[in-house]
Amino acid sequence: MFAVTTGAMLGINGAMELLLKVITPYTQQRTQVIRAAAEVLAALLKSKSNSRRAVNRSYVPGLLRLHQDWHSHDTANSFVPIRRALLLCLKHIAKLRSGREAFLAAQGMEILFSTIQNCLDDQSLEPIISTGLQILRQCYPKSPLPLVTSSSAYSFPVPGIVTSETPRVLTEEDYEDDGEEEEDKDSDSEDVKEEDDDLETDVNKLSSKPGLDRPEEELMQYKAMCLELSCSFEELESKPGDDLNSDETEYANHHHIPTAASPKGLCLNKDQISGGQEKEVPVQTSLLSRVKMERSSVHVTSERGPGMNSYQNVHSNGPGIGSSGSDVSDIQASFREDAWDMDAISCPRISASFSNSTKTRETAEFIDQLLQTHPKPMVFHDPYLYMAKARRTTSVADFSMMAFPDFWGHCPPLSAQPMLQRKCGVQRIKILEDVRRLIQPSDIINKVVFSLDEPWPLQDTASDCLQFFSAFESGNLRKAIQVREFEYDLLVNADVNSTQHQQWFYFKVSGMRAAVPYRFNIINCEKPNSQFNYGMQLTLYSVKEALLGRPTWVRTGYDICYYKNHYHQRTAVTGAASGKCYYTLTFAVTFPHAEDACYLAYHYPYTYSALLTHLDILEKSVNHKQVYFRQEVLCQTLGGNSCPLVTITAMPESNSADHLEQFRQRPYQVITARVHPGESNASWVMKGTLEFLVSSDPVARLLRENFIFKIIPMLNPDGVINGNHRCSLRGEDLNRQWLSPSAHLQPTIYHAKGLLHYLGSIGRSPMVFCDFHGHSQKKNVFLYGCSIKETLWQAEATVGTSNLSEDVSYRTLPKILDKLAPAFTMSSCSFLVEKSRASTARVVVWREMGVSRSYTMESSYCGCNQGPYQGLQFGTGELEEMGAMFCLGLLVLELKSGSCSHQLLTRAAALLNAEEESLDVYLQRGSSNSSIASELDDEPPCLEEIEYGTGTDSSLDQEGSFSELDRQIQECAFHKDEGDEEEEGTGKGRKAIP
Repeated sequence: MFAVTTGAMLGINGAMELLLKVITPYTQQRTQVIRAAAEVLAALLKSKSNSRRAVNRSYVPGLLRLHQDWHSHDTANSFVPIRRALLLCLKHIAKLRSGREAFLAAQGMEILFSTIQNCLDDQSLEPIISTGLQILRQCYPKSPLPLVTSSSAYSFPVPGIVTSETPRVLTEEDYEDDGEEEEDKDSDSEDVKEEDDDLETDVNKLSSKPGLDRPEEELMQYKAMCLELSCSFEELESKPGDDLNSDETEYANHHHIPTAASPKGLCLNKDQISGGQEKEVPVQTSLLSRVKMERSSVHVTSERGPGMNSYQNVHSNGPGIGSSGSDVSDIQASFREDAWDMDAISCPRISASFSNSTKTRETAEFIDQLLQTHPKPMVFHDPYLYMAKARRTTSVADFSMMAFPDFWGHCPPLSAQPMLQRKCGVQRIKILEDVRRLIQPSDIINKVVFSLDEPWPLQDTASDCLQFFSAFESGNLRKAIQVREFEYDLLVNADVNSTQHQQWFYFKVSGMRAAVPYRFNIINCEKPNSQFNYGMQLTLYSVKEALLGRPTWVRTGYDICYYKNHYHQRTAVTGAASGKCYYTLTFAVTFPHAEDACYLAYHYPYTYSALLTHLDILEKSVNHKQVYFRQEVLCQTLGGNSCPLVTITAMPESNSADHLEQFRQRPYQVITARVHPGESNASWVMKGTLEFLVSSDPVARLLRENFIFKIIPMLNPDGVINGNHRCSLRGEDLNRQWLSPSAHLQPTIYHAKGLLHYLGSIGRSPMVFCDFHGHSQKKNVFLYGCSIKETLWQAEATVGTSNLSEDVSYRTLPKILDKLAPAFTMSSCSFLVEKSRASTARVVVWREMGVSRSYTMESSYCGCNQGPYQGLQFGTGELEEMGAMFCLGLLVLELKSGSCSHQLLTRAAALLNAEEESLDVYLQRGSSNSSIASELDDEPPCLEEIEYGTGTDSSLDQEGSFSELDRQIQECAFHKDEGDEEEEGTGKGRKAIP
């Protein structure tokens, strides 16, 4: 209406007093004048000086009285604009701390809470409700997180970090407002930049190749990790040292993993020497039959109501699927008789079978009995072997228990689960319940029922509250507080040696009632938005369901919202430019059984011990006369765990000179994953890659015969083991350490980079390098790559690009995957090089090793909004399929290259013809689901709902509404880029260049 400075001058000259005289209590006369006066007053109060003047002159109680008078008398809702304008006056005043204090003193919270409650059922009062909610959220007193310290509950003494003897205890002063006016900023302040400011525009930096970061002679140590290049395959005799470790012999017959420095010089283990089990991993259907164009239909579970449990629809065959009736009856009888300690069964001890405790021995015996009557053995899983691996895994907290889902195993759901349809207005109901805690505290229990910071044990198992537990591998829950009878506030743990990265959670809950909706609020989330606002659900695993033959992680939860809360940390604590704010993830769960033990997780967990188990079983599953499968240790981590390195290729046809030469000349493909521990979806994609590469699928055979795969399936074992979301035990992001890694501080990155440098030094740089990640802000699967020209073009750099030469093959693989993989979309791919990403794997491998096809592959935690999986959430099956499709993409990439051999083309053509498709169709056709012209991955804006901005005016000052926003959220129809993160951090996103 007019500039704030003009408004300030008007305020100085008494304009507000004049306007307040015009704004009378309720009347049906001169209403247009009153409306105009109220709206002008609201505009004047945008000035801080005017708002301060209004507080000093006690305008707040008067404005509240005026609003209440109009609200109570305007029963026909004829004067909603006047009522809203009065609320806008209060909203602007509430930007000041003194304004909020005046509002609270005038009982404003109680008054507005009652007003909004009365308006909820009337759609015409939407402007009143939305503005009133903003004021309530602004004026809710800032509170400290209920934690003794902002640091992680776990600490680990590592080189380069000096830890104080006692963690700093937080006080109320740490959460006081830092000034008169707050600013709402993302927690990662360094990422709040203009989109293109971060682009690297220095052509010399983009095109130059830095020197080696270590002495060249050091690279020779990696020769031992490439024995396939020197093995003669002539003397195939076993040597001492292949025997199993004694503590694992009782449970499993698996192979010793040699270290890089092992004296064992032969390339084959004893099973390869003896012929082993002459078989390959079976596949039900060829991968070629599952490409994007062939997916005509997808089996989807029907939508379920809030009271229905997830298992009722995920498994259509009813209880006991895949098991005998007697087995199920026996297990059900044991439940009825309460003959077993469900709590002990649901979280068994790692060394249960070796304990002298009578109770523990009884539990172990029962677990043995359950395993003997296991309804449906899991493919590539062995509980005994898992227990043996878990026993040797080293954790900071010295975990002695195993999570039942990891021990027992997981079968993918039989059908895909749809995204949750957001119920209109559900978030405001949750926020009003939060406000009611402050103004009507009579039913608030506020009892701590679980805490890593308190002496153990804290929980009273005889009490009527839920029981929580998270002290197991990959577990993360720091504290649980019972707020009301069926409502709990939860706090997740920060990464070890860190005060941040609170996103991943994984915990056990037990002692629940059946058919009772429980509300959970994770109150210390950090990211300013989440896919939980756009149809994503968390995951649940029921122990009773598993024992009944349904051992499955399923998507669960309803009434899910993610929004900014009233918890705050001041600048002095965070060290940032502004105070740190937090967000609440709230969801309701109705558990499938009473007195069950259920596990809840941010995403499908995949532990380090599960990886080791999987690799050993894979190694025993292959035909070693045909498949070269070697696992070894890349290095030891800071926490004392081994980082596996896997080599997969086809065995040479014979040990003749020609066949050995062909074997050794195969190009390398290097794949890594799980540098960020919370991105468990990356491990499921990797699982699909590994299983496919050793399978009997004809495509897998071609890949093995033409490439050597070097795979590091878990770059950050310590972080995964200890329940971190993003960091190593040093509290640092390992994917920001590739420029100058230290062998002592970042050993996995140092040796992964060293291996790549070694391959380059012998002229064997990989054709493709890809690092698997997960993404929490976007849907689908997509790639990030590197391009000088696209970066300069996007940045509108003045330097000319016409003279720059660049290998444009970096775009070929994503285009291929866009045509083949149901979950993949080209529209989200980006090939820009940012300054802040200079130390990531993708950029370093591209710049220092000269690998033009250096990628990060991002998989959504949520699901797809395009293609055959549109509207569906990812299950582990879809993620594993993506891992296999990536391998198919590598084959097609080779077929499209000019260096492809005639023999491979001939064999591939025959294979494709056998699938009733021609080679040309697979290489040239366009995908009907490809989104070239539009971007489908981005969500509608949620700023008005998630935030309650006090530093800047929100769009609520216009005639916006929450109902319209809810409609947009449900339809996901607004395509505004949310920004990439994970490997790409939380920086602003950019459109892919066509």
